Amino acid sequence: MNNNRRRNFRPRPQKNNFRRRNGAMNSNNGSNFNNGNMHFNRNGSMTNPHNVEKTIQKFQQLAKDAQSSGDPVLVENYLQHADHYSRRLAELNERNKDNSKDDKNNNLVEASVSEASKSSN
Repeated sequence: MNNNRRRNFRPRPQKNNFRRRNGAMNSNNGSNFNNGNMHFNRNGSMTNPHNVEKTIQKFQQLAKDAQSSGDPVLVENYLQHADHYSRRLAELNERNKDNSKDDKNNNLVEASVSEASKSSN
């Protein structure tokens, strides 16, 4: 078998689920408009607080490097990116705090329900 030969790739039919024109999928006056970016989250990488912290540190370091090279526009750009991710981190921490509080409340309710069922038997 000749391993140096290039393989011919078969053309695949295009799946145009993301950019439908004329509302071919849903024709209810465009109320379910989907532009393809509504659920874009980079495989969840920005839902992990550790990754967001690293991204903040990266942009802060880039801003320091731009400052040392004397580019004030680039410094401001990087600082705005770092500020965006710090707000994102605060949002994630708030959500995690609310989720843990809800989990604790659910565990208390489940424990009291199981205690009540045990005492009724």
